[in-house]
Amino acid sequence: MTKMGFRLRTPFATAFCLWCSISLSARAQNSTPNSDKTSKEAVVTSHATGTFDVKVTPQPTEDKSADPSLARLTLDKQFHGDLEGSSKGQMLAASTSVKGSAGYVAIERVTGTLRGRKGSFTLQHFGTITRGAPHLMVNVVPDSGTDELTGLAGTMTIKIEDGKHSYDFEYTLAEAH
Repeated sequence: MTKMGFRLRTPFATAFCLWCSISLSARAQNSTPNSDKTSKEAVVTSHATGTFDVKVTPQPTEDKSADPSLARLTLDKQFHGDLEGSSKGQMLAASTSVKGSAGYVAIERVTGTLRGRKGSFTLQHFGTITRGAPHLMVNVVPDSGTDELTGLAGTMTIKIEDGKHSYDFEYTLAEAH
């Protein structure tokens, strides 16, 4: 195998993350239940949109014999728009010897305000590219919402156009009483 791995070509890891975001516009299926039939809270489906800034930082490995096709990166985001806040996360990525094929998973903890409701929640990413054909799912981890975001569920679509990052967040959240 050639030395095309992330450890030796960290710009590839950053480009991969950005390429996934640019190329992936498929929405994940929302597999979270809408509400418990015995619940007295009304559940409302909403959309939040806005932009975000992201810093992706490749992390060094201490193991010199580590597989160079694998990489670990940190994520640092600032959200603007209907979601105002920040997130910190970790990403694992894998490249292959086939041009246009790769994959990544990531977890990020978002803290801020979603349409005036304060709290935090966790997003889980699962992205693959098969010979140039992308697929991305970004879901709220069930029961990860805190404070006024308790009960939050949903999916997020990430887009990059003209170098600017944006999100479309379809979510459900019980109405506050």
